[in-house]
Amino acid sequence: MAEAPAHDYPTIEPTSFDVVICGTGLPESVLAAACAAAGKTVLHVDPNPFYGSLYSSVPLPSFLSPDPSSVPLSPSGDDSHTVVDLHRRNIYSEAVDLLLRSGGSHHVEFKSVEGRSLLYWEGQLYPVPDSRQAIFLDAATLKLTEKTVLFRFFELVRAHIAAADEDVEGEEASDKISEEDLDLPFVEYLKKQQLPPKMRAVVLYAIAMADYDQDTDCCEKLLTTREGIQTIALYSSSIGRFANAQRAFIYPMYGHGELTQAFCRCAAVKGALYVLRMPISALLMDEERKNCLGARLTSGQDILCQQLILDPSYKVPILDAPSDGSDSNLLRKVARGICIISKSVKQDSSNLLIVFPPKSLEEQQIAAIRGLQLSSNLAVCPPGMFMVYLSTPCADTSTGKQCIKKAIDALFAPQASDSLEGHLKETSENNEDLKPTVIWSCVYVQEITEGTSSSLLSCPTPDEHLDYRSILDSSKKLFTDICPNEEFLPKKSAAVYADDDSDSAE
Repeated sequence: MAEAPAHDYPTIEPTSFDVVICGTGLPESVLAAACAAAGKTVLHVDPNPFYGSLYSSVPLPSFLSPDPSSVPLSPSGDDSHTVVDLHRRNIYSEAVDLLLRSGGSHHVEFKSVEGRSLLYWEGQLYPVPDSRQAIFLDAATLKLTEKTVLFRFFELVRAHIAAADEDVEGEEASDKISEEDLDLPFVEYLKKQQLPPKMRAVVLYAIAMADYDQDTDCCEKLLTTREGIQTIALYSSSIGRFANAQRAFIYPMYGHGELTQAFCRCAAVKGALYVLRMPISALLMDEERKNCLGARLTSGQDILCQQLILDPSYKVPILDAPSDGSDSNLLRKVARGICIISKSVKQDSSNLLIVFPPKSLEEQQIAAIRGLQLSSNLAVCPPGMFMVYLSTPCADTSTGKQCIKKAIDALFAPQASDSLEGHLKETSENNEDLKPTVIWSCVYVQEITEGTSSSLLSCPTPDEHLDYRSILDSSKKLFTDICPNEEFLPKKSAAVYADDDSDSAE
């Protein structure tokens, strides 16, 4: 899209701020809310006509367009359009806490990923027994011995979490798992508890959310028992946090782009100034070229600030200070797949999580693949269709794409017709046992960069993880650089609403 003449851009007043943030991705929006709550003056700009940057939800035509900003966005709630999230993840744990503390929960509506997660094992999909109740109710897929060892393990974890929360000593301290066991690789501890391979896969990859093969000596990220128990505790504590979304995993209506807008609204309530369609053309550097003093907008206006924070996708020439071309970020990669399918992977389930443990599709598969199915009740696709997002960390593009394509082949049947209308009529008459048919799909690989701290801060890109913990940790570190003596989004920072009807179950 051609840039508008300078006189079409608004003049921003004042011309000096404590913090200027470029890009409205999730970490940038969280930082804007946190800085505004800490009393900083904040200018938040974005070159796009929509919120979210790399974390946005866009209509399918925009996703397919070389220039997404040139395609008009459909209004929220228009069920004739398909909304594509530029990344996918469930929300639980710390993200839920931040939404409740900041007041962001007032600006976004959630639904649970209500169906039990599914584990792909030996060519079949099995429901994940993620609680004592689920273990007892599963009479079809769990053997009695599996129920016994899994129930005993969950009881052991529950007792350890309870004892750790109470921080007691003496008799109840015996309920805690020993420090020696907590330092063990989690997979070794599960073997010690006599969990069979399938149950170990359930705990490691569907509950503790390990990414890499834990049964190999050269595992890229070996999970300890302590880390595994902490994730299970987060999983348990996330249940029932919102009255209309009771499960551990929840998802925002209209897509993840609503999250960024929720935090931007929190920042705006605290005085942050927002300007969309406002690119930055250059950075303002001091005479010795050591510190960033502000930014020059495409309108030609110079904005001064004490701290500048950039979306990682920005490539901005520095005024009078040519870049040396160096990049200190160590790039990781994540392969992603997006599919529109004709019916649910599991009958009578709308939104669900599918987990492919390492080596479940082929011996060379070294990382878990996770798929998230979303339905029209989240207003992300038309009725009768489903969106499925798949992702897996990968070392190279070819291997990552191959893994995603194998997962797609395992779950779905290929498209049978070029005509969408005729295809839907055909599949509606199919037997319920047939696989869902792929109506549209794409597979791509995304590079991941970490946030950087200096006089010029940069936020992280969406990563390979299922939740937001690592992204929020990076945001907290950046906030500490800006406001070292301030609390990160304290509960008192939430706006008070006279007609408070929050979904919070607290």
